[in-house]
Amino acid sequence: MLRAELEAIKQAIINEVEGYEFYKLAANQADNANSKEAFLTLANEELMHAEYLKELFEKIKNANGDDFTLAFLVNPPSPNIYKWEKVKDGYTSLAMSVFGIGIQLEKDSIKFYEEAKNNSSYSEAKKLYDLLIKWEKVHLEQFLAEYNKYKEDWWTQQSFAPF
Repeated sequence: MLRAELEAIKQAIINEVEGYEFYKLAANQADNANSKEAFLTLANEELMHAEYLKELFEKIKNANGDDFTLAFLVNPPSPNIYKWEKVKDGYTSLAMSVFGIGIQLEKDSIKFYEEAKNNSSYSEAKKLYDLLIKWEKVHLEQFLAEYNKYKEDWWTQQSFAPF
C-alpha cells in the first residue's frame, strides 16, 4: 500500500504545479493590482502545497512504522481567504473563464483526494487527505461565489437580463 500512497502524492504534486502555472497566467492577465496580487497569492499557495507534498514524499518513500506515521504529522500550509477586487467591464469574460477553470481544478483536486483517501489503508494518510479536501473546498467556495457574480454581469452585458 505504501506504493499507492507515493503514487497519490506524486500525482498531487503535479496537480498543484498545474494550478500554480494556471494562476500565474491569470495574474498576468489581471486588469488591476489587487486581482493580480490575489492570483499570485493563489499561485504561491499551490507552490507551497507542491513543496509540502514533495517533502512528504521524501519522508515516506523509505519510511516504515513510526517514521511513516510521523511523516504525516506536519500540516500543509493553510489556504487564505481573499477579498477580490471587481474587474473592469471589458475583463468580465476573462474573470468568468479564470474562475470557471479554477472551479474545475478545485473539484478535480477534491475528487482526487477523496479517491486517494478511499484507497488508503493508513489512518494518517486519510487524515491528511481530509485536510487537503477541506482546503480545496475553501477555494472552491470562493471561486463559485466570484464566478456567479461575474456571470450575472456577463449576462447583463450580453443583454440576457432580466432573464
